[in-house]
Amino acid sequence: MRQWEKHVRRVEPYVPGEQPREERMIKLNTNENPYPPSPRVEKALRELRADTLRLYPDPEAALLTQAVGDYYGLPREQVFVGVGSDDVLAMAFLTFFNGQEPILFPDITYSFYDVWANLFRIPYEQPPLREDFTLDPEDYYRENGGVIFPNPNAPTGLGLELSAIRDILDHNRDVVVIVDEAYVDFGAQSALPLIEEYDNLLVVQTFSKSRSLAGMRIGCAMGSPRLIRYLNDVKYSFNSYTMDAATLAAGAAAISDREYFRETVEKIVKTREWTKDELRKLGFSFGDSQANFIFATHQSCPARELYEALRREHIYVRYFNKPRIDNYLRITVGTDQEMAVLIDFLKTYLEK
Repeated sequence: MRQWEKHVRRVEPYVPGEQPREERMIKLNTNENPYPPSPRVEKALRELRADTLRLYPDPEAALLTQAVGDYYGLPREQVFVGVGSDDVLAMAFLTFFNGQEPILFPDITYSFYDVWANLFRIPYEQPPLREDFTLDPEDYYRENGGVIFPNPNAPTGLGLELSAIRDILDHNRDVVVIVDEAYVDFGAQSALPLIEEYDNLLVVQTFSKSRSLAGMRIGCAMGSPRLIRYLNDVKYSFNSYTMDAATLAAGAAAISDREYFRETVEKIVKTREWTKDELRKLGFSFGDSQANFIFATHQSCPARELYEALRREHIYVRYFNKPRIDNYLRITVGTDQEMAVLIDFLKTYLEK
């Protein structure tokens, strides 16, 4: 080891989903929206004047925070935005999980949580999900330095009732509780109605899934004015200009188009339910996903084998080589046509 390497912060990084660059493929591995963003986004980008790009963007991101606030009926002081929900969550870890007690999050969940905890040297514990992959609120009654969980969970797709979230909050009044709602628009109950009652609740959402803007990187957090003020203090200490002008314009345009949003989400949910029915016929089992993906296992064919067979046909799904879930595939819901191709291939392959 070289002398300078003794001072390097070493972490095991998060591994993002594969991003193949093939002309003809079916990409069902990173939970992207199969439909384009609202036409208002294209209009906003066309109208963006290039000469304004010589100026720094608004550090307060007022255009976007106001648009998010208007959509959810909140003042700007209760809205925080960042470069995707990953950026927002990283800022939240850095801001709120600064105690001596371990933070809590499930053993099967979004795999960035333990990366951030290790990066920021935050102690953590992972209460195991039940055998059916549901979360037990009682596991979060213990003393801790903060709580975070997705709703619906990833990669399982299972959602929590609002009463269960309230239960967790009631037993964690003295720490910050973060509900990561990246997939909430596809069927789960949002915890947003609780933020006026619990000043320690932070709700995080993303524009990457239901609003078709994964390529723009937009995330937001909503909570009490005090929570948002603390988040902004850390953000301004890290990078004052996190949101560029084009992203601000695109985000504000996307969230303003309520009708297009509803239509797109309804199409994905309808396709998801059709896909569930077809997968059951083929011998797959899975929980009742409330996200834009299905987390499925087959009764006889190993998940890794299916993953590799699909990949050879340029159909990409997500496989996790991890304890408890190494015989499951996470399948993003694509268009009707894409899911029909997937089902047809599985029928042929499983009949061999």
